[in-house]
Amino acid sequence: MLNPTQIDQFRKQGYLVVRDLVPAAARKHMLAELEQWVEASCAFDANYDFDTPDGKARFDLEQGHSAAHPRLRRIANPCDVATAYQEVLFEGAIPAVVADLIGPDVKFHHCKLNNKFPGTGTRVEYHADHPYDPHTNDDGITMLLMLDDMDEGNGCPRIVPGSQAERYSHFREGAFTGSTDPVLFEEFDQRADSICGRAGDVCLMHIWTLHGGGPNTSRDRPRRLLIADYRAADAFALTSPTVPSRFYQRIVAGEPTHVARLREGTIEVLAPYQDDSFFGLQGQKAAGQGNRI
Repeated sequence: MLNPTQIDQFRKQGYLVVRDLVPAAARKHMLAELEQWVEASCAFDANYDFDTPDGKARFDLEQGHSAAHPRLRRIANPCDVATAYQEVLFEGAIPAVVADLIGPDVKFHHCKLNNKFPGTGTRVEYHADHPYDPHTNDDGITMLLMLDDMDEGNGCPRIVPGSQAERYSHFREGAFTGSTDPVLFEEFDQRADSICGRAGDVCLMHIWTLHGGGPNTSRDRPRRLLIADYRAADAFALTSPTVPSRFYQRIVAGEPTHVARLREGTIEVLAPYQDDSFFGLQGQKAAGQGNRI
């Protein structure tokens, strides 16, 4: 589906935006599910639903969450509990464009839905995705599907072009922190592109590309972003998945393989972390942290 110019841009910049890839009807079904989850979250005052492969909460609530002002900031693997997400992530245009970049054989790794409500402080510090889930090779894509129109005002993603060719530790004092060294954030802010677009646009990002995002400072515009990781079929995990899905390693393009392809070199390997999501790992507390319902 992608042309040579688009593929070349991805290889040089470490990301590519494909406009209007996911139709309105599919987005409508996904948003309807999300609205139901937000409504259900009003009955909770801490992260909830621990019926997941690793026993962590599926639904992550930001501090300040209440029934009157719900702040459901993240859903882990919505595809595990809603067919609308399965249809988009496993079939059609998204697997096809991912295969154009790392195929022909591609498997699904995991997904999450990040939700920035208007006026909330949720942010994402600069990081790459591969350090969270190291594999035997680097052929992987993080797909970002915009479910709303996005710009800097409502907290669009920010990506550092060319950073897929660079390497930055995500460890400090021997511990995995889930982000690069904070002293580098200002440099990355100066280098980063703001990924603005309209609902239905998709950003395809290399798993070593640095990215982050600021808070939603708008008054009335949500910023809902579906994120999914894909790997080449011959990339095998070196650690257990940090956000395990019941569809982990599902083949979405081409054929499976039992032969791992290895890249030469060294890589930092993290130990499992206890936080329900990477927001906690990066120092952003959840609602009612320390309590489980």
